[in-house]
Amino acid sequence: MTISIWRYSHLALAVSSFVFIVLAAVTGIILAFEPISEKTRPYKVGDLDSITIAQTIRTFKNKYPEVIEMEVDANNFFSASVFTEDGDNLNGYFDPESGVFLGEKPERPRLFQFVTTLHRSLFLKGVGRFFVGLCSFLLFLIAVSGAILIVKRQRGFKQFFSKIINENFSQYYHIVTGRISLIPIVIITLTGTYLSLEKFRLIPEHKNLQHEIDYGNIAGTPPLNFHEFPFFNSTPLSAIKHIEFPFSTDVEDFYTIKTRKSELKINQQTGGIESEMPYPLTNFLSSLSLSLHTGKGSIGWSLILALASLNILFFVYSGFKMTLVRRKSSIKNKYRKDECEYVILVGSENGSTLGFANLFYNSLLKAGQKVYIDELNTVSPYKKLKHLIVFTATYGKGDAPANASRFLKIAQQELKQPFSYSAVGFGSLSYPDFCKFATDVDKHLETFGFRSVPLYKINDKSFASFLEWASVWSSKMNVPIQLPKEQDVLKAKKTKSFEVTYKTSVHKNPDATFMIELRPKGMQRINSGDLLAIYPKNDHTERLYSIGKKGKAIRLSVKHHQKGLGSDYLNNLSPNDILKARVIKNIKFHFPKKAPRVILIANGTGIAPFLGMLEENKKKVPANLYLGLRTEASFELYQHLINHYLKSGKLTNIHLALSREKENLYVQDLLERDAAFIANALENRNVVMICGSLNMQNDVLKTLDTICKDRLDKPLEFYRERQQLKMDCY
Repeated sequence: MTISIWRYSHLALAVSSFVFIVLAAVTGIILAFEPISEKTRPYKVGDLDSITIAQTIRTFKNKYPEVIEMEVDANNFFSASVFTEDGDNLNGYFDPESGVFLGEKPERPRLFQFVTTLHRSLFLKGVGRFFVGLCSFLLFLIAVSGAILIVKRQRGFKQFFSKIINENFSQYYHIVTGRISLIPIVIITLTGTYLSLEKFRLIPEHKNLQHEIDYGNIAGTPPLNFHEFPFFNSTPLSAIKHIEFPFSTDVEDFYTIKTRKSELKINQQTGGIESEMPYPLTNFLSSLSLSLHTGKGSIGWSLILALASLNILFFVYSGFKMTLVRRKSSIKNKYRKDECEYVILVGSENGSTLGFANLFYNSLLKAGQKVYIDELNTVSPYKKLKHLIVFTATYGKGDAPANASRFLKIAQQELKQPFSYSAVGFGSLSYPDFCKFATDVDKHLETFGFRSVPLYKINDKSFASFLEWASVWSSKMNVPIQLPKEQDVLKAKKTKSFEVTYKTSVHKNPDATFMIELRPKGMQRINSGDLLAIYPKNDHTERLYSIGKKGKAIRLSVKHHQKGLGSDYLNNLSPNDILKARVIKNIKFHFPKKAPRVILIANGTGIAPFLGMLEENKKKVPANLYLGLRTEASFELYQHLINHYLKSGKLTNIHLALSREKENLYVQDLLERDAAFIANALENRNVVMICGSLNMQNDVLKTLDTICKDRLDKPLEFYRERQQLKMDCY
């Protein structure tokens, strides 16, 4: 299967450096805890910002007959080397204010020594250092190519951090954690590469600065006491890294002081600065790279490095898992292309659409048909082609998947014989360009083929929708198709027990609608707008209902269909009955947290999630409800709740459209009536939420689009891209 150059590069880099990446990540996690263990040692005494060099030197000169050097490390621990009255050498941590010896510098733990050597050179010395450096650079390229893939998937840089639909665990968290840890990983890899280049002397070193001092003109007067030196009195300890004391009393022996920015030579008799040399850029970059790469001196950054390294391991796991899934969906043909009357062409970015296509391909083979399957980009003349079937996903802003990018350009040239066709689009209603490329393909084929079955769009890989399309296709083409059962294809779902706590009688509602409340057994996170999946046959046959939350319980509004598998199952339940179900997060349809006003539009049982949202509207965000029902009697099921929300201020007002009474109104009629209000609401970044039937949704979207164009000179798409439109229709 052809995949995009970026995905291929991303995978190729990961495969080629797999072992080194895993080793670097594991050792990186361990080493990230060394700065933390150092930082927590009890050697930090006093505020180094408020203590001057002069104060500390005076304290040490009074306490010890000879001071050799002083140092402030990355943890802001003060250390020194001195000789005592007894001639003993004390070398370790001191209190810079009192001069009290705190303890010797502990030896570096052997674990960290071992892991550092493994991390830096794999115990292979120079050869190992080369591979580690190369690995760092490859990991940097992997991070960059991964970021580009995310940009392409999210349809641009602006949407880089926008929500992602959770289609499967590996893919979802590969992207989510990739976005979060992108910057730390880029820093780790760039600094690692820099340090490796420096080790191989590919970057100039300037460890020993060459001071240019005119020793012939060094003055010994006027003499000052060291505590009167201007530099000593004006410089806090926090600004220095190291002080080397003069070896003798000769005026040509200086205090050598290394600060954070430069190195100075201080005259030991006059206190004058004989020379100051700023560090070259390479020294600064080297020091910065070491700090950022190791986390030395910062607990917070060390923890970030540890988490980023942990994420690298997860990327390895999830990346290879996704690759294996794609490989399982590879293309294998039983017949040659010129032998087949049926040809299936597939546009798939991550392999899931190809999985559906393969199921259909195998079913056609079992039905005794000669069928050929391939990618859309490989379209070519097929001598016996009678019917073409296209399965395709949509990528980015309605673009073609990588293996379908050339299809629209070359299809007409390659497919010159008469043929009929059917097209199926795969996508998610969460994206504004739902199945757009499938629509483009369908229209394009219409110009030179004969459409046998109308374009069919499948939302969120719904297997039930796929079966529905296959049934229509089978009937239309008079080819018996027997697809495997859903439970044989999909993994078993994890369900929980729910107890029925309340249920209205279906017979009291003229629309055969009832409300049912379910309380989960045990902990269950629920939000109004999520979906409840029930299993009426106690198998994989799934029915979904929009959730309205009531306290810890779930409230559903269900229209009973005589032969409705899910509605009949729920209607036959009674209080205290237990059913198995699972809650599916539907983040895209949760009540907005920051919108100044929310406009809720529903028809029929689509009101259920809105009842839950109003119940939870404790901040009393202004909310207008446009509700379409059949009759006044239909409204009685919800009226007491609506009145309660109106009185409590959780609902601002309700606009009821009755399609079978009075003026026979639909919700879109009310929207037209309130066009000025709707336009003003959209212009002021309010959010519109729609729940109910797909027919209602289509009519409402047309009405909203007209309002936007007439009153705001912008299409509805503009406001959809600003995340002001949320929909959950069925």
